[in-house]
Amino acid sequence: MKKSRFTGLRDLLVTQKLIWILAKSDFKKKNIGSYLGITWAFIQPTINILLLWFVFQVGFKSTPVDNFPFILWLSTAMIAWNFFAESLQTSVYAITDSSYLVKKVVFRVSILPIVKIYSALFVHIFFLVFLFLMFLLYGYGPTIYLLQIPYYLGAMILLLLGLGWITSSITVFFKDVGQIISMVTQFGFWLTPIFYSLKIIPDKFLFFYKLNPMYYITEGYREAFIYHKWFWQHEYQTINFWMITGILLIVGRVLFKKLKPHFADVL
Repeated sequence: MKKSRFTGLRDLLVTQKLIWILAKSDFKKKNIGSYLGITWAFIQPTINILLLWFVFQVGFKSTPVDNFPFILWLSTAMIAWNFFAESLQTSVYAITDSSYLVKKVVFRVSILPIVKIYSALFVHIFFLVFLFLMFLLYGYGPTIYLLQIPYYLGAMILLLLGLGWITSSITVFFKDVGQIISMVTQFGFWLTPIFYSLKIIPDKFLFFYKLNPMYYITEGYREAFIYHKWFWQHEYQTINFWMITGILLIVGRVLFKKLKPHFADVL
């Protein structure tokens, strides 16, 4: 039983080349037919960040958070959340969008959610570079703490994979999952300290906020770029995150495996 649970993760390791090919194809298809093509994938999020900068830095003249420019403090968490939200909302349809592949017996269907995640990863890497340039523009150079970004990014991908296996397999039979995930993502945005600091939350609610795995990720990005702390300095939050992620991966893989034989019949 234990061996079967980790079959999906082993598949990912041996099919990385195929995953990247499919991810590139999926990324290009998102804006096919438009004049600027894939450029839109980068233009829209860039404009959103510039609008945030104008509204909060120029319009509202927002005060620094922990003596750090608000726009940098905000953008660091916002970029992490945007990748999470985009990956989650697209991976929900990973199976239904590729029904022609699902019906092929030799195809590893379990890699389809990671294809959607990798597709969103192209834009995320671009904005990590963009964020790095923003920090340089404000006079903040690179530090050794930035080496944690691959760790937090990898952690987020595994979290998304577990969620992707669960949501994409259920969506085949229950089409409303996409709308439900969209609403949950909107609630999750405001329940995650992105626009506000956790310091304004009453102590009695802090425990529940810290149960949110995306708090661990967004705060981790800030600690890599701004607060200069290592992830192992928060041992309880790290353990909590990996327990939740591990459970989601196991549940997702078991659920996916049980429902997979029925995909072709429903699609």
